[in-house]
Amino acid sequence: MEIILKEDIIGLGYKNDIVNVKNGYGRNYLIPTGKGVIASPSAKKVLAENLRQQAHKLAVLKQNAEEKAKAFEGVALEIAAKVGATGQLYGSVGAAQVVAALAEKGIEVERKIVTMRDAKQLGDYEAVIHFHKEVEVKVPVKVIAENPEDLEAPVVEEAPAAVEAAAEAVEEAVEEAPVAEEEAPAAE
Repeated sequence: MEIILKEDIIGLGYKNDIVNVKNGYGRNYLIPTGKGVIASPSAKKVLAENLRQQAHKLAVLKQNAEEKAKAFEGVALEIAAKVGATGQLYGSVGAAQVVAALAEKGIEVERKIVTMRDAKQLGDYEAVIHFHKEVEVKVPVKVIAENPEDLEAPVVEEAPAAVEAAAEAVEEAVEEAPVAEEEAPAAE
């Protein structure tokens, strides 16, 4: 089913795009919520006329998106998260944490335009900010440990005297153990 989108839907398309979706998704979600209309031949003609008339406005929107994208040059985020001893995060780091980290740096973005695969381990990830259908910014995100001292395995100090005493006790127990003699069954 072809649908003309009436607003941006991350992962599907942008406003005024014609996209193919499954019938149920179009009929049960996009059309009733006003996020899309059926792409009939007459609707396509209306869309083409509207796009022709709005070409100047769309160019201004793209230029504004490019200006916003320039604010992200050289921006790299480090997000501290609680981790277990194995480096596994308690929970995950996603787009909401990226938006919060950007807000700390004085850059305000909406949560819905940020996409990022949830980080469940320590390491480097990438968040994508969709300002316009032709303007996307990739921001490197490094997930670090909030409590790095917990990551290192506790060092167990060996007590040589205790180890030797245990070894001697085992040897004595082996020496004192009675040896059972088994008689072989007589062959008849």
